[in-house]
Amino acid sequence: MTTPSEQTAQVIHRFNQAFQRHEPALLADLIAEDCVLENTQPAPNGSRHVGRAACLAVWEGIAGDPNGWFQEEEVRVFGEEALIFWRYCWGPGEETSVRGLNVMRVRNGLIVEGRGYVKVSPPPVA
Repeated sequence: MTTPSEQTAQVIHRFNQAFQRHEPALLADLIAEDCVLENTQPAPNGSRHVGRAACLAVWEGIAGDPNGWFQEEEVRVFGEEALIFWRYCWGPGEETSVRGLNVMRVRNGLIVEGRGYVKVSPPPVA
C-alpha cells in the first residue's frame, strides 16, 4: 500500500516532468476537478484560477512554452503537501532567471491546490 507521502511524491514527479520535457499533455490526468491555482503573475498578488480546466490551461501554457524552462532545485514532501523549489530561465545566465517555490496539495492522487511564489527585489526605499 502506498503512503500519502509516496503518492504525493509520485504525482509531483510526474507534474515536474511535464515542465522539464515541455510536454503539457502529461498534466491531463494529474489535476482534480476542484483544483485551485494561485499563479505568480501578475504582480503583486498573481492570478487565481478555480477548477480543473482553468488550472490545466495555465499549467499547460507554461509547460508548452519553448522560450522558458524550469530547473528543479529541490522537492520536499510532507504527506499530502509538497514544496517545489525551482529556477525559471528564459535565457543564459542568472540575470535571465528567477527563483521560486510552489506549494502543492495532492488528494487521492490528484493535485487540488498549487500556490506559486517568486523571489524578486523590492523597490528602493525612498
